[in-house]
Amino acid sequence: MNINMTLIGQTIAFAIFVWFCIKYVWPPISNALHERQKKIADGLDAASRATRDLELAQERAEQTLRESKEQASQILEQANKRSAQMIEEAREQARAEGERLMASARSEIELEVNRAKEELRAQVSHLAIVGAERVLEASVDEKAHRELLDKLAAEL
Repeated sequence: MNINMTLIGQTIAFAIFVWFCIKYVWPPISNALHERQKKIADGLDAASRATRDLELAQERAEQTLRESKEQASQILEQANKRSAQMIEEAREQARAEGERLMASARSEIELEVNRAKEELRAQVSHLAIVGAERVLEASVDEKAHRELLDKLAAEL
């Protein structure tokens, strides 16, 4: 056997094997590699989108938390203002009620003073009649002299 012939036969067999691999084996492998590359690229894109979405969600959550805190502080501030306003209103009502009670007490005192004056006037007029009877030793008619007694009572 000739080494050259063997070498030529092996070269032809190898060339046929390479042609067969390029024609029938290589395209499915190449397609599988391209599909795998595409899946990996899609996965990386999806991961980067998910990362961006997560960052956006975190920013929105932080913004919502800030807004909630601001609203809570505003609500607390409004509640404090309302409580101060209610306290002030209660003070004003208490003050008005106190003034009303004082005015009522003053009017009652004034009525009592007027009653006492009237009672004293009546007693004074009676005493004046009794005193006048004793001085004059005569009976003084109270009905006849009522006008005079009323005038005297008004002066007192």
